[in-house]
Amino acid sequence: MSVSNAKEAVGEIYNLSSMQHAQQMSWKAIEQIARIIEPGMRESQAAAAGKQILTELGMQRIWHPLLIRFGANTLKTFKQRSEGDPELGTNDIFFIDLGVVWDGHEGDAGATFVTGSDAEMIECAAAAKTLFDQVEAYWRSARVSGVELYRYAKSRAKALGWKLNLDIKGHRVSDFPHAIYRAGDLGDFSACPNGGLWILEIQIAHPYWPFGAFHEDLLV
Repeated sequence: MSVSNAKEAVGEIYNLSSMQHAQQMSWKAIEQIARIIEPGMRESQAAAAGKQILTELGMQRIWHPLLIRFGANTLKTFKQRSEGDPELGTNDIFFIDLGVVWDGHEGDAGATFVTGSDAEMIECAAAAKTLFDQVEAYWRSARVSGVELYRYAKSRAKALGWKLNLDIKGHRVSDFPHAIYRAGDLGDFSACPNGGLWILEIQIAHPYWPFGAFHEDLLV
């Protein structure tokens, strides 16, 4: 990997295979956490159970708080607190967002899930992943800047009938801690992002019902 931009600097132990391992472990954790979340559980209970699963999987440390959002809280951004401690319903929507260090490298992943059979919620959860896949494919094929990626994401979200939250525009990851590089958001990065260094985040809102969906993963 050729790094020509200071915003893509890495530490001494960084390597791409370790980033991919952190990515794989993060998705394994999300799958296991999602399986134990069920109607009647509160957000705080889900978060506590999720942290236990991360410990059992052998995480090194948490580098950003484990966020599990239920219902209307799926509209909240990372920096916003959940409203109350809602109980997950039998027809409901939730997402998991975790940031965990595995073997010195930062994993970061997020996905949305649905309980029950509410068609609007199922469609919304699927749309976040669809939009992520389309933006990722555009990055692979067109090799555009981070700024252009989020311009494209906004355009595609509108075409698909969803509202893209542009307060969430992706970020750097690396060998821990990436924060020393002060790289800013992916959506403000003026160069084409290299693989293995950036998280693409997609958060959408339903056009009229009070819920949304979230998906994020490593561009690699």
